Amino acid sequence: MSRSGSCICGAVKFTITEPVTETGACHCSMCRKWSGGVFMGIQVPKGGMQIEGEDNLTVYTSSEWAERAFCKTCGSSVFYRVTAPGPLNGEMHVGMGTLTDPSGIPLTGELYIDLKPDGYAFAGEGRHQMTDAQVTAMFSAPPQEHL
Repeated sequence: MSRSGSCICGAVKFTITEPVTETGACHCSMCRKWSGGVFMGIQVPKGGMQIEGEDNLTVYTSSEWAERAFCKTCGSSVFYRVTAPGPLNGEMHVGMGTLTDPSGIPLTGELYIDLKPDGYAFAGEGRHQMTDAQVTAMFSAPPQEHL
């Protein structure tokens, strides 16, 4: 099942062509500033999304391993893309709030859990949680060679 979405003004529209089975929450300071709170992102593999109005996107390199894209007309945060070499390169995390219909997508993980502000917590249990050190190690490690 494909999912579609857009920025607020509609200058950027997209269709996710891969199945969407989960979303994750990021509590890092950049995601909080970029989204105005916790960032809820849908993982989309490289090549798994078609974008209409891509020329209306502005891309900002936010770290050594990622960039963030937003609509240059309305300022909506659209996606975060991994730029680090390795198996995650090109993977996108599309803002759940940009989806036309976000129903039926469970929250399965939280990143930078040790940086989460005290003012909120998600209900439920069983989510995969990673700390600042664990996430940094994941992106800082050299890519694994395949034998």
